[in-house]
Amino acid sequence: MDLQDGIETSESRFAAYVETLASALGHADRVAPLKAYCTGLLLPGERKSVEPMAARVEPGRVQAAHQSLHHFVAKADWSDDAVLGVVRAQALAALERQGPLRAWIVDDTGFPKKGKHSVGVARQYCGQLGKQDNCQVAVSLSVATGQASLPIAYQLYLPESWANDADRRAKAGVPEDVVFRTKPEIALAQIRAALEAGVSPGVVLADAGYGNDTSFRTGLTEMGLTYVVGVQSSIRLWPPDTQPLPPKPWSGRGRPPSLVRRQPGHAPVSAKELAQALPEDAWRRVTWREGSKAPLASRFAAIRVRPAHRDYWRSAPRAEQWFLIEWPHGEVEPTKYWLSTLPENTGLADLVDQAKLRWRIERDYQELKQEIGLGHYEGRGWRGFHHHATLAIAAYGFLVSERSLIPPSAPHSKPFLKAPALSEDYRSRGAAAASPTPRRQFHRHHPD
Repeated sequence: MDLQDGIETSESRFAAYVETLASALGHADRVAPLKAYCTGLLLPGERKSVEPMAARVEPGRVQAAHQSLHHFVAKADWSDDAVLGVVRAQALAALERQGPLRAWIVDDTGFPKKGKHSVGVARQYCGQLGKQDNCQVAVSLSVATGQASLPIAYQLYLPESWANDADRRAKAGVPEDVVFRTKPEIALAQIRAALEAGVSPGVVLADAGYGNDTSFRTGLTEMGLTYVVGVQSSIRLWPPDTQPLPPKPWSGRGRPPSLVRRQPGHAPVSAKELAQALPEDAWRRVTWREGSKAPLASRFAAIRVRPAHRDYWRSAPRAEQWFLIEWPHGEVEPTKYWLSTLPENTGLADLVDQAKLRWRIERDYQELKQEIGLGHYEGRGWRGFHHHATLAIAAYGFLVSERSLIPPSAPHSKPFLKAPALSEDYRSRGAAAASPTPRRQFHRHHPD
């Protein structure tokens, strides 16, 4: 099959994919802007905000296309959950052709912002910058096989300063039922909804921003899910073969004591202290996957522990689980810690392999941001922010589905769709006035 035939085949599959997505929109007149918006996200281009996409998708009628796409993403009342449900159903079938679902990955991603009027913007930690700064943050849930992954839920984190500000909420169109929730609380709601929708369960993976939250871990267990989650070095743990003391013996007066106890010399220790006290023979070198230049390997240990957070308010110790530690050679102290409820007979290599599968979410976000334009939306409202993200995930779902059809040895650099030629007299908003002399080069990807 030559390249032209391949493109035509991809385009026919894309048309069928969009028709399926359109079933969740509610109005037939939304099908055309849906296809145009997803096309604009998939086409090459430095900027994936509305106007540059309109210019790429419909170069002969840029202004009309811009108005149509802007209304569709910022104003139209269609359900993000319904569209993501169709994306999930379509893309999961492609993912599961390559292998079974192995994990549900919880994460959040930040979008730096200069202004302060876009919904949810506040000074908070931004992973993209690696520091506190002005940004928006969204929480997502992805499903992953050993070969690919896909976000299936996505919601903006609304800081308390926003959640409690009626004026800003009204201007940004924040729905009345959206109240302040922590990121772990948002993630638990997404996981609960995925279970109710019948998504095949996987081991839940998350970093220490979620794993250190006792309520988050408890919520996963109550839903019947196992997990491998990062924790901080300061988390308190009962070492192997130790646990809180039983309640005090009853004196015969008053209520019988019911809470477990600690006492001097019998108390939990920090994850860091416990890891550093392990003998040398507890550590093993484990290779978990092939890297771009060499196999990825490090030094690990795993022991059985009991989490101790506020267990003095409990009547029984918490159940044992795995405590996994990474301490690379040459480092002065361990670099990463995890807690896991995988079965007690799970081997060290399998624990490491599952914990390290979380790297897939980093690839998701890299491609969603760099290739699909997840963070390029320039509107300020709640609806537009989520509509753009939903359509970016829909476009990415098609990309994942297409890649599942390509042999592993084949290159992935060929575009799946062709861009129409741009009108020679088109200039984006804010561009300088046309020069009386012909321009040698036209920058069609000038941002809004």
